[in-house]
Amino acid sequence: MKKTIDTASQFRDEFHKMGRANQFSYAGLEILFDFLEEVGPDAELDVVAICCDYSEDTPKSIANDYSIDIEDMDDGEILDAVTEYLEQNSTIVGKTDAGNIIFCTSF
Repeated sequence: MKKTIDTASQFRDEFHKMGRANQFSYAGLEILFDFLEEVGPDAELDVVAICCDYSEDTPKSIANDYSIDIEDMDDGEILDAVTEYLEQNSTIVGKTDAGNIIFCTSF
């Protein structure tokens, strides 16, 4: 049996049902939904796989997690350094208005 997900709201609901509501922000899930709809509109929804393959975090946390040297950088420079790193090593899905980055962790 297959379930069709047509809206970001339904997409968010599936994350809630799977106990993964806090994996991404409200805005992050909308950005992720739009991205996944674009790259694979007929793909089967697998919330756990999405949580394994994608992440949302602040530029400073990403820099820390991936050992990106950000010493003596201001926030704008940190964002630039992290964006450059992710563009070279991964896929950036999008950025929230709060400044978080949604990106593919499978690299």
